[in-house]
Amino acid sequence: MHPLFTLEGRKDPHPIYKRLRAEEPAVQILEPYRKVPFWLLTRYTDCSDMLRDPRFGKDFTKLPPEERNRLRMSGEFEVLGKHMLSADPPDHSRLRSLVAKAFTPQIVEGLRGRISTIAENLVSDAVARDASGMDLVSQFSYPLPVTVIAELLGVPASDQDDFRRWTTTLFTPADTDEQLAHLRATGFEFFQYFMALIERRRAEPRDDLVSGLVAAEEGGDRLSTQELVGMLFLLLVAGHETTVNLITNGMLALMDHPEERERLVADPSLLESAVEEMLRYCGPVETTTYRFALEDVEIGGVTIRKNELVLASLLSADRDESRFPDADRFDVGRKPNKHIAFGYGIHFCLGAPLARLEAVIAVETLLRRLPRMKLAVPRGDLEPSSMLLLLHAKKRLPVQF
Repeated sequence: MHPLFTLEGRKDPHPIYKRLRAEEPAVQILEPYRKVPFWLLTRYTDCSDMLRDPRFGKDFTKLPPEERNRLRMSGEFEVLGKHMLSADPPDHSRLRSLVAKAFTPQIVEGLRGRISTIAENLVSDAVARDASGMDLVSQFSYPLPVTVIAELLGVPASDQDDFRRWTTTLFTPADTDEQLAHLRATGFEFFQYFMALIERRRAEPRDDLVSGLVAAEEGGDRLSTQELVGMLFLLLVAGHETTVNLITNGMLALMDHPEERERLVADPSLLESAVEEMLRYCGPVETTTYRFALEDVEIGGVTIRKNELVLASLLSADRDESRFPDADRFDVGRKPNKHIAFGYGIHFCLGAPLARLEAVIAVETLLRRLPRMKLAVPRGDLEPSSMLLLLHAKKRLPVQF
């Protein structure tokens, strides 16, 4: 098993990536759960080049059937995967244009007051429940973005626990037939939930994103039911899971670097810059989702053959010493800071402005309301939330006030 998939590798992959950038910047690895080989790119230039290269595709229906079966691209997973993140142009362009209207700068800025209220209430609730401390993940980092995206989509806040259970399952490796069956059952639950929600909004439209997507039209096109389900799945998962990790990792970085925390408290004008550094230094997404070569492509000193899978490590690229001076130093005032934590090219994260706003408000609220917050457990006891490479996340973050 490659060191990246070990417990130590999941806890802290940065030393492994540092070695790979120096010795094997493009390396083929066997994914241990589905026994699928893939190429991993770790240098900034190679990652950004691949992400904007049209010779790498994301529409897995273009793969031979046997390759799709190896990746378990069937059934509920195929339905949930019918969204813009798994599409190539021109489908990608059509799907993205239909959703982009919901994430304009004006709409995102209009959410500022509501996000601030949610953040303040979460801190107040945590202190009222236990004046000594809390688990930052379950009591703040998770409920903040999931409440925002749920309200934006128009789904009940009472369903948040189901979302957390579903997404946790879907990001857990399935090694056995029993685990795979559980994974499929969870995917089917997700599918049924969104199908019922779509039908309710078709019958009784509301002022929410689900109703907007049901009615959305661009150049005479509408989203099919399958595309609607896939898009809602993507928006819900991407709309909260990554921001959970951004807030958690960012606050952990501030606790790891008290001098930078003091610098930020003394100069709140650095908040936006600090969030950009959190994205670079300890970003919420470790790797992109899979792409595959549409033809033989030379990149990173290797030839990636047609239909072979490839991942770009955003986490590694953003610590590339050739791109960022003193790359392993956490600097809340770093300028310039052209990280690729939100991806690059046509699949650049559509929700980046919302994630940035949520993180700025979250960090400001926590520093102001809980100025003496510190880790409540030894740093080495913090567990990764998943053994998969996709997310850079902690399962829990116990803190003392």
